[in-house]
Amino acid sequence: MVKPTESELQILQILWDNGPSSVRVVHEILNQDKDSGYTTTLKLMQIMTEKGLTQRDTSSRTHIYTAVATEEKTKINLVKMFIQSTFGGSATSLVLSALGSEKTSAKDLEEIKSLISKIENEK
Repeated sequence: MVKPTESELQILQILWDNGPSSVRVVHEILNQDKDSGYTTTLKLMQIMTEKGLTQRDTSSRTHIYTAVATEEKTKINLVKMFIQSTFGGSATSLVLSALGSEKTSAKDLEEIKSLISKIENEK
């Protein structure tokens, strides 16, 4: 998988949230948070198609872009790459670092315990 840039991830999130969309629709949503030019959005989406992150339907006058990978699959791959590059492949180090750097709520701890229990029961 090609690692998307931060700007590409913003566009992918729009496509995941809204489904297949034109450059104009994506650009309008992006401009709600930051001011950027239409041609910048167009160029980014063209590059994303070249990288295999999106597909472009050119059957009509308005080209429609679709995210190639699902949101879940993309996030899983990004987390795997992050664990590999930052924590030497150790998910345990990631979890310990995350839990040690922030105050963890009782609700979050219960969810973590539930996940651990589920994983243990699958073995």
